[in-house]
Amino acid sequence: MTEATAPHPAGQDGIKLSVRGLSKRYGPTVALHPTDLDLRTGEFMTLLGPSGSGKTTLLMMVAGLLNSNSGDLWIDGKRTTNSPPWERGIGMVFQNYALFPHMSVFENVAFPLRMRKVPEDAIRREVAEVLDMVQLGHTAQRLPRGLSGGQQQRIALARAFVFKPHLILMDEPLGALDKKLRDQLQLEIKNIHLTHDTTILYVTHDQGEALTMSDRICLMNNGRIEQLDTPSALYFRPKTVFAADFLGDSNFIDGVVRKAAGEHVGIEAEVARGAVLRGVGDALPAGSRARMMVRPERLSLASEVPEGWNALPVTVRQSIFVGSFTRHFVTGPAGLDLVSLELTAGPGSERAAGQQLMAIWPPESAVVLADDREDAS
Repeated sequence: MTEATAPHPAGQDGIKLSVRGLSKRYGPTVALHPTDLDLRTGEFMTLLGPSGSGKTTLLMMVAGLLNSNSGDLWIDGKRTTNSPPWERGIGMVFQNYALFPHMSVFENVAFPLRMRKVPEDAIRREVAEVLDMVQLGHTAQRLPRGLSGGQQQRIALARAFVFKPHLILMDEPLGALDKKLRDQLQLEIKNIHLTHDTTILYVTHDQGEALTMSDRICLMNNGRIEQLDTPSALYFRPKTVFAADFLGDSNFIDGVVRKAAGEHVGIEAEVARGAVLRGVGDALPAGSRARMMVRPERLSLASEVPEGWNALPVTVRQSIFVGSFTRHFVTGPAGLDLVSLELTAGPGSERAAGQQLMAIWPPESAVVLADDREDAS
C-alpha cells in the first residue's frame, strides 16, 4: 500500500471509517468506480444522489452485505474489508423497519444485546434507556403491528443504537413515511445524533433531507463522488453543473468566458451578445464555454440596477403566490426562462403578466461552472 492510499488510524485524526479504492461491478456494468472516502468520528454524512448513482452500493459494502471487487475499508483503524457484518460493530436502519413481527418491542430492541450475550439485567437497563430516548418506553410489551409507521421506525432506531455501535448506517429510513412525519423524524434523528455523539452514514435521494440533517454531503453521480462538502458549500458553491442542478432550484445562463478579475469570472451571455455577466468560480480558459448558475432566491426583479450588479431585461410571464414567498416566472433575451423567488411583502406582491423589468443579482451570488455537457462545443 502506498502512502497516498494508507488508511487513517483510529485516534490519530478522528477518522471513524476509511474507504480506499472500493469498487463494485456487475458484469460489464460499473455500480461503483474506485472510491476514496473518510468519515469522521461523530459526523453525520449523507450519501446523496439519483437512483443508480452508487450510494446504496457503497453503503452495503461498508455494512458487509455486499462484496467489493477491489479496494479496502477500515473502521476505527481496523481493516474490515472481508469481515462479516456481525464483526464490524455496525448498526443498521432500513426503510422497511425490518422488525421481527412475532417479538415485542422490548425483544426487538433487546435482540442485538442477546446476540452479544449481554447479561439480562444490563439488557433491561439498556433497552429501557434507549426506548426512553425515542420516547416509546410505554410500548415495550406491544407487538410492532400495533404501532404506527413512525413509531416502528423509532423502534428500528432504538435497536440500532442499543448496543452502542461504532457506526450507524441508515438506508433511506424515512422513505416510506408521509411528509409531515418525515420532517419530524429528520429533526429527531439529528437531535439523537448530536446528544449521543454517534457517527452516522445516511443514504437518501431527498435533497431537503440531506440539507437538513448532514454535517457533510457526499453527492454521487454515475458511480462516482461528484462533490463532498458541507450542505452550505454544496448549495451555494457547487463545483459542477450536475451538483448545481441536482441540489435545489437553479437558473442557468450559458455563455463564453471572456475575462477573469480577482475572484470573478466574466462570461458573455449567449442570449445577450456584448453583455458580460460576472460570477465566482475557478479560473476557466478564455473562450471556453461556461454556465452561470443563480439560485432563484438570489435573483431579484427591479426597475433599476445597483452598481456592479449583473442584469438582464425580462418580461414577467406569471407570478405564483405561495404564502410566505412568491415565485415569479420571467422571460429574458432570446427566450431565456428565469425564476425569481421573493419573500411576499403583502397583498398585491404579484407582478403583472407582461410587465417589463430587470432581473438583477450580485456577482457574489452567481457561480460560473465549466459547461461539461457532451453536446457543448
